[in-house]
Amino acid sequence: MTAMSVNNITDLEFTHFQRFIFDAAGISLSSAKKALVGGRLAKRLQQYQLASYGEYFHLLTSGKAPAEVQIAVDLLTTNETYFFREPKHFDLLQELASAHNKAAQSRNQSFRVWSAASSTGEEAYSIAMVLADRLADNNWDVTGSDISMRVLQRARAGHYPVERTTHISPAYLKRFCLKGIDVQQGTVLIERNLRSRVQFMQVNLNMALPQLGTFDVIFLRNVMIYFNGDTKRQVVARVLSLLKPGGYFFIGHSESLNDITDAVRPLAPSIYRKE
Repeated sequence: MTAMSVNNITDLEFTHFQRFIFDAAGISLSSAKKALVGGRLAKRLQQYQLASYGEYFHLLTSGKAPAEVQIAVDLLTTNETYFFREPKHFDLLQELASAHNKAAQSRNQSFRVWSAASSTGEEAYSIAMVLADRLADNNWDVTGSDISMRVLQRARAGHYPVERTTHISPAYLKRFCLKGIDVQQGTVLIERNLRSRVQFMQVNLNMALPQLGTFDVIFLRNVMIYFNGDTKRQVVARVLSLLKPGGYFFIGHSESLNDITDAVRPLAPSIYRKE
């Protein structure tokens, strides 16, 4: 079978996939994403030797290929991240961790941080580097979650091209990253002890959340841009229900909580605190 052109996806077929990813993940795809959807799914049509995107949509909704549904969700979710993105958030995290460490009453309390859309893991490992630096081996943990199993596998591996590490400080790079040699040259591996402190799990923010416990800090960055207003309100309400009173909530600089929630108050652009 010859490779299909992305132009082969019709407006009606694109509408089907808009509904599919909205129902699965709450993501709203604009009409400008039609070519992207066609391009990302084309190889799956080839895999099953299907003649149209409509046939592939029928496969997804038939109940006969549940594993393929996860593959389609993985392909249609955008994952863009890098280490220590938006440095002011990590500056504040350092302060919070240091304050927690100094507070005598917190000695037996775990400092917990959730990277709620962790993608390939750079954000979660950035958080872990800060906590390991400020809290040493004391009681802290990091949870990273994403809807995509594909990116979670990469996150658990903790193996990245060296060009993705440019925002890691030299001290952290030396302490927490192993430089690849021979066939692994040009890559870095997050060192084993740090990897063991980060738990990655699949979480769909558009559904009831699993039992995760509560957190001192939650990162929900560059996620709401993919949701409509109602979905934003529902997702933020679910996520904030797991933030401790007095806890901190970080969102992306291009995002806003205006008309979304009054459960947190703004402290600085993209930084909020729960009352």
